[in-house]
Amino acid sequence: MSKHFIIILLGFLLLSLSTDTFKEEQLKYSRVREAYQSKEASILSLLKRKQIDRSQVQIYIRAFKSEQEFEVWGKNSSDEKYQLIKKYDVCRKSGVLGPKRKQGDRQVPEGYYHIDRFNPYSTYHLSLGINYPNKSDRILGVKGKLGGDIFIHGECVTIGCLPMTNDLIKEIYIFCVEAKNNGQVTIPVTIFPARLTDEKIASMTISYADDIDKVGLWKDLKKGYDIFNATKQLPSVGFLSSGRHNVN
Repeated sequence: MSKHFIIILLGFLLLSLSTDTFKEEQLKYSRVREAYQSKEASILSLLKRKQIDRSQVQIYIRAFKSEQEFEVWGKNSSDEKYQLIKKYDVCRKSGVLGPKRKQGDRQVPEGYYHIDRFNPYSTYHLSLGINYPNKSDRILGVKGKLGGDIFIHGECVTIGCLPMTNDLIKEIYIFCVEAKNNGQVTIPVTIFPARLTDEKIASMTISYADDIDKVGLWKDLKKGYDIFNATKQLPSVGFLSSGRHNVN
């Protein structure tokens, strides 16, 4: 074995030994450390009551624009079904019912998304990025002017995001850090215009009968809403070339 190869091998070994976990990297930031100091005990108590192990927790998030409600669901990685861990209030509204279709429209997106960024030094205390625009948005939105930077964040201010108080974003951020640290590659986030009961979707469909874009999206969201409510399992969501969704 050559001396050069041995040096390279030792370098890889040292690198692997020094690699921090995702949680350890996050805890290098003062706001994340403070969040854990103030909220870790209560979060562990919540998980214990639900018989969810912190080392196995996986997270699913639902938000309802009209009601300004936000839900964190969780399960063990070995479980089939999610259970509700906690409900939160979204503290400010922005825009109206309907999806975000262009930059500057002040709209909170609606659709099937996931967390794509963790920002422990956010201007808005702590923030979790949502992968807007998704495939559907890029098809149906204004080309070249879709905007971006949609977050779940603190400071209770918004232009198109899902704002929380700083106290609440600490909890939500920790739940997501724990799930990511456990290997959950995708933390899904579904943003609904409202709680899509049969009565609500019927009323919305009548009120917006001339708006094919909104009604089509809401029908796709209704399928996912019903599947999850009935099974407590995530639906399979595919994106069609029309911008609509295949939901099963």
